[in-house]
Amino acid sequence: MKDEKGLWYRPFSFNPTAAATSRAKVGPIVVRSLRHCPGLIARGGGTKKQAMSIWDRLGEFITRVSSSTSSGVADVVEAVRTVFSGDADLRRRVAFSVAMIALSAKMAKADGIVTQDEVRAFQQIFDVPPKETRNVARLFDLAQRDVAGFEIYAERMAQMCGSGHSNCAMLEDILEGLFYIAKADGLVHEREGLFLHRIAEIFRIDEAHYESIMARHVNLGAGDPYVVLGIERGKPFEEVRKRYRKLVSDNHPDRLIARGLPQEFIKIATTRVAAINAAYEMIERGLRHA
Repeated sequence: MKDEKGLWYRPFSFNPTAAATSRAKVGPIVVRSLRHCPGLIARGGGTKKQAMSIWDRLGEFITRVSSSTSSGVADVVEAVRTVFSGDADLRRRVAFSVAMIALSAKMAKADGIVTQDEVRAFQQIFDVPPKETRNVARLFDLAQRDVAGFEIYAERMAQMCGSGHSNCAMLEDILEGLFYIAKADGLVHEREGLFLHRIAEIFRIDEAHYESIMARHVNLGAGDPYVVLGIERGKPFEEVRKRYRKLVSDNHPDRLIARGLPQEFIKIATTRVAAINAAYEMIERGLRHA
């Protein structure tokens, strides 16, 4: 269904078990659960050394930010720039990680309620080594407590992670991760929908791209597979296939890692490609039986 602004927030039909989960409050939000979550290392195929190198440095960074006088969004952004000034690749990966953690915290604050399903989704995206879970929880808590609104965070994160152009792929990756967490309990609730749509506006992600991302997580009805692929219904099948192949190529895990997506977040890539494959197969079956 849509709210009064035309934004989708209907139940997500992919996981009926999760959809039935009660939205009971979970203590002091995600922080407590994160401190006890199991850590999985380099699920995306990287070595333990590769995974730990990012999380060790992220831990050092969070310790530095947590000890600052104000620890607001400005401190966070400036710390990323200065601490990792000598390593552009590591800076890009840490910036992505920080943006995901901080905006997840802001989304939880905007929604007001966090379910165990959302905690688990957070943990699935963040393959955090056990010894680093406390540091991630500290940054999450810091972002939640910061009086700065989520829009300021989104603007600063866009400046830190983005290319400066509209429809920046890395910012789309962040939005995808936020959708993955939001829909984990079976629903993208109204406040979450408003939050995500506003994030997309700040990230300069146009409506067509936003709808494609949303369609990978929310069932929009009969037109859904075409929206997922970002192509108009009625196009020749060859154009559909061409579009599908380009999306699969653009979203290959190696390409996502090359543009700054850490290996620990490869769950975003695999979920996206699965949705693209499913949409293409649905269109193919429909055309074959037409």
